[in-house]
Amino acid sequence: MVKISCEANEEELVIKLRLGNLTPHLPTVKKKPPFAAVKYPKRLQSGLAMGLLLSAQSARKHMATEKKEFKTEVQQLLDLVIHSLYSNKDIFLRELISNGSDAIDRLRFKALSDKELVQDDPEFRIKLHVDNEAKTLRIEDNGIGMTRDELETNIGTIARSGTRQFMEELKKGKVKNNPELIGQFGVGFYSAFMVADKVTLKTRHAGSDESWTWESSGGGTYEISEGDRDKRGTEITLHLNESSRDYIVEFRLRQIIKKYSDFVEYPVVMDIIRDETPVDDEGKPKEGAEKQTTTIEETLNSMKAIWMRPKSEVKKEEYSEFYKHVSHDYTDPLKTIHYSAEGKIEFKALLYLPSKAPFDMFQQEGTRHGIHLYVKRIFIMDNCEALLPRYLRFTKGVVESNDLPLNVSREILQEDAVIKKIEKSITTKILSELKSMMKKSGEDYITFYREFGKVLKEGIEVDPSNKEKIKDLLLFESSKTEPGKYVSLKEYTDRMVIDQKEIYYLTGNSRSAVENSPHLEVFKKKEIEVLFMIEPVDEFILASFGEYDKKKLKSIAQGDINLGTEEEKKLADEKKKEASGKYKKLIKKVQDSLKDDVKEVRLSDRLTDSASCLVTDDGDMNPQMERIFAAMNQPVPETKRILELNPKHPVIETMNDLFTADKQNSKINDYAALLYDQALLTEGISIKDPARFTRLISDLMVQAK
Repeated sequence: MVKISCEANEEELVIKLRLGNLTPHLPTVKKKPPFAAVKYPKRLQSGLAMGLLLSAQSARKHMATEKKEFKTEVQQLLDLVIHSLYSNKDIFLRELISNGSDAIDRLRFKALSDKELVQDDPEFRIKLHVDNEAKTLRIEDNGIGMTRDELETNIGTIARSGTRQFMEELKKGKVKNNPELIGQFGVGFYSAFMVADKVTLKTRHAGSDESWTWESSGGGTYEISEGDRDKRGTEITLHLNESSRDYIVEFRLRQIIKKYSDFVEYPVVMDIIRDETPVDDEGKPKEGAEKQTTTIEETLNSMKAIWMRPKSEVKKEEYSEFYKHVSHDYTDPLKTIHYSAEGKIEFKALLYLPSKAPFDMFQQEGTRHGIHLYVKRIFIMDNCEALLPRYLRFTKGVVESNDLPLNVSREILQEDAVIKKIEKSITTKILSELKSMMKKSGEDYITFYREFGKVLKEGIEVDPSNKEKIKDLLLFESSKTEPGKYVSLKEYTDRMVIDQKEIYYLTGNSRSAVENSPHLEVFKKKEIEVLFMIEPVDEFILASFGEYDKKKLKSIAQGDINLGTEEEKKLADEKKKEASGKYKKLIKKVQDSLKDDVKEVRLSDRLTDSASCLVTDDGDMNPQMERIFAAMNQPVPETKRILELNPKHPVIETMNDLFTADKQNSKINDYAALLYDQALLTEGISIKDPARFTRLISDLMVQAK
């Protein structure tokens, strides 16, 4: 029952108010309660009394505590959040700070049309309060706050639109263990229950005289009641559980904010208590003075999200400093890429090309400090593989997009259409910048290529859509370059000899191995350039390489080689036919002698100085690939190669003379073995029987007397 008593004393009216069962909020007034007894002119008695009556009725209606139950599916999800879903509890603070930042953003927008909303407290901030005795952590913002209806809608339920779907996915086993899904379905606030036994939220909407309190222990119920917050905004008090008491430690809070919320637009502050010795005018501690306790409000985040600033306002030193921060590198970056994408998908990117490759570049998991993903300046994850194809994993930096949900899992990112579009844009931008660097700053590009060229080549195999762009960026050493110098495919094709139809290459494990290969002899004679593919990755990309400038790539150590003009080819065929008739029986003899080691013995078109060489048949695995598979402990199929003999070499002529004179001459078999072993050694391949090889060489040396 509401009781109103009015006592007139000339020009004064004392109004006394008592609200029956709401005594805990408004205590009984007997004479002159300091908060409810006010003096008013007589002419206002009637109106004021009526106003108080209506206010009392309204208060009676709303001030009672309401206890409500969560829906079954919501309770299931809440239990999952609290007990099993997340491996990283630190994320709760990121979520709550992010919520505070969003609340301030909404207030700033609303204040554009109603400036009075912020006049009483124009300095936006998010503040942490630590109570060591009570073991509580309180996160407070002076943002827009919530009405009672907003409180129940936003906090009283968990993501009505996504909860059921998410639970179904869990039941089907489509969500992996410990996914980072906080916030994905609107459960960011509820991450607080990972560290708290009880959560109390107090809020007051900007422009409202009412405040509200929400409270829950994470069980099946929550309570909403009228609150006592006297200023706009929201405060969330976490009553920390036994295992989470470290979240009231200053160092721990600093560490988390630095990682997740360092670039939040608004200051994240906390009262820091220090016991300090007073100092004199020179800043030196006063001798014999006792320490004094001081409290200073300190900002914990930098708020320096330089990727959000125009390029013209960022100094080179700032770019370099930020690169070292995100990359954990101590050197300056080779190139900085700062741009904003606009259109259907908008995002900002600050990317760096390092000057040195990290030690873990070729580890299976890749580098751990690549692209950092931010949403609304909130750190989501590092090493965001979904933002960048693996062959560009050397790129460092940050990407921020407001088109993504604030918190997304790595699994969801892989399938997200927005992420795929961002990845496509970033990939195109990096390849474009590399091409520009190649043209305008050749030395810088060579520096980059020496460090990361092997990684870039992987794109030929894994990124068909950008294969042609990647081809233009590739560099190779060649038979016409000095060691350490490179030629591009464009440069190679521009200086091809007349009538050259193919791009010739030779694989090997080092430059010294390939440039001394007998396969090069005829190419040197005809001044035809041969690319040296001496990186293991080269073998893997060749199968997917296709053509360049409508010219096929051809290994000079595989299959037949036909060089020169049509007339030169015709003349070479006639000479080869003549030689075949001359050495036909000898070739068969050598082939019979080496039948366990070679697929075929034939005369060579590619040798000019050496007596023999080994050639891989079309479609067979070459020795370089065999060595790669062996190093990977992969089974290697047995592949016999073709032994080619130089019909113009004196050794072959000597063998033919000996064989013609005596077809049973045992030296023929010895010579055949030596020619085969020599061909192996020339390629850097170990021979089967070194002792026999040494003995045969010694015998030849004795016979030479």
